[in-house]
Amino acid sequence: MTNRAFRSMLTAVLTVLTVTMLLVMTVLYNYFSSVQQTQLRTEAYLTAQGAEKLGISFFDRLNAGDNRITWISSGGDVLFDNRSDLVGMENHLEREEIQEALSAGYGESIRYSSTLAERQLYAAVRLSDGSVLRLSVAQNSILSLLGGMLPPIGIIALFAVILSFFLASRLAKRIVRPLNTLDLDHPLENTCYDELTPLLQRINAQQEELRNQDQALQRQKNELDTIINAMQEGMLLTDAAGGIVAINPKACALLQVSENCIGENCLTISVEPALHAVLHAAFSGISEMQTASIQSCVWSFMASPIYSEERIIGAAVMMIDITEKEKAEEIRREFTANVSHELKTPIHTISGYAELIADGIARQEDIQPFAQKIHGEAQRLARLISDIISLSHLDEGAADMVWEDVDLYAIVRSAVSSLDHEMKEAHVSISVTGTPAVMKGIPRLLESMVVNLCDNAIKYNHEGGKVNVSLKELDTHLILTVADTGIGISEEHIERIFERFYRVDKSHSRAIGGTGLGLSIVKHAASIHSAIIHVDSTPGKGSTFTVDFPKERQIDPTPPRPAA
Repeated sequence: MTNRAFRSMLTAVLTVLTVTMLLVMTVLYNYFSSVQQTQLRTEAYLTAQGAEKLGISFFDRLNAGDNRITWISSGGDVLFDNRSDLVGMENHLEREEIQEALSAGYGESIRYSSTLAERQLYAAVRLSDGSVLRLSVAQNSILSLLGGMLPPIGIIALFAVILSFFLASRLAKRIVRPLNTLDLDHPLENTCYDELTPLLQRINAQQEELRNQDQALQRQKNELDTIINAMQEGMLLTDAAGGIVAINPKACALLQVSENCIGENCLTISVEPALHAVLHAAFSGISEMQTASIQSCVWSFMASPIYSEERIIGAAVMMIDITEKEKAEEIRREFTANVSHELKTPIHTISGYAELIADGIARQEDIQPFAQKIHGEAQRLARLISDIISLSHLDEGAADMVWEDVDLYAIVRSAVSSLDHEMKEAHVSISVTGTPAVMKGIPRLLESMVVNLCDNAIKYNHEGGKVNVSLKELDTHLILTVADTGIGISEEHIERIFERFYRVDKSHSRAIGGTGLGLSIVKHAASIHSAIIHVDSTPGKGSTFTVDFPKERQIDPTPPRPAA
């Protein structure tokens, strides 16, 4: 801006200087012409007086210098001319200055002389005899005047240019300096030119608006960062070229990229094929979902294009851990298959024996064993259906069941008593130790847990074996322990014994009438009561199931997950 102001001022000064010089030259030229005309008039009168007294002989001794002297008769004929030959000279009666001198005694004019081929000043005086004495002199042109004054004018012009250059430079800097030192962060605090006040007010208003917008954007950014950083799912936002605009820590950990990767291209810093596939689809305007196995988990990558004015400006990618969902789906599929298989066996058995009896094929002595077999399979089918219904109810969280203060020791005693028949058939004894202990719980579920644990301890025991059930009360917990001297469970099976229909020894389990759902019911009931189950078992020596119950109800906002 300083250079522009300097050039503008210098141009203006030089223009004014040039115009002034031209005007001065014009005024001087006119002034010098007037002085020359006056001087010529004076000389004309003096020459006329000499001619009046001495006649034409006056001119013999007269040094006319640059002046041309012409004596013209009253009739216009040239009587004398000190510059030209009289022969061939035309009549001068019609000349302007002659006409004026004859009529008024004096006349003058300025014109181009065809005789001398130059611009001339003329002054004519009428003599007493009626003749006219005329003096003329060549008038200097403005160029000749300029040529004569060129050296001093050049010096003056050079000085003026140098001075103009210096003053324009200083003035430009002086004018621009306040503009360069404006405090644009506080526009209204500047004491600069009054003409800038409206501009500074406008700048202040715009800055205030920008500050408000920036604060609003910062709040929105902080809210967005807080939300995506708190998400358990991975979140990634990119621009149209794949550059990372926003990413949360979960996505960084999943993709194994730095949290300082903002601005980098996610297609180059991550080699995950599922991410590349969904992003390419999103950039084409298609919402896409892919699954990938990462770090022993199953992740779902979902990408959608982001539009602005019908143009794709980026993509949003969600990364969700669907491992539990996949496991639940697998469990449901296995459960359906197992239920079908478990139901088919007793139904086929019942159907087969009933068909033999109905067709009269069975012998009379076989009818009673067949009927007993049918009755046993029907009971097993009833137990299986009952356990399935119980599990379905527990899968829903047992929300309709009533919580109350219950004596867990009394429930244990009742549950053990209900298994008296099974103990006698298996020749297994059960001992119960403990004291009354009150806790918050659902009586029916607690009894079902104890019955299933004790029933398993009886079924999978040796003939003449023992089962010890103990209840221990702590300050905030109750510890229920069911220990048997049975066949035990090998370590590789302990992790899976709570899965539905999982049997360590399938042939033995079916032989004793087990449904394979008892421990699943135990695990669900324990989860509803926020209890922790621990299993300690040695093959051939027995197993110990320990359940740690909190006395007070623990509110869990999430319903229990289906048992594996």
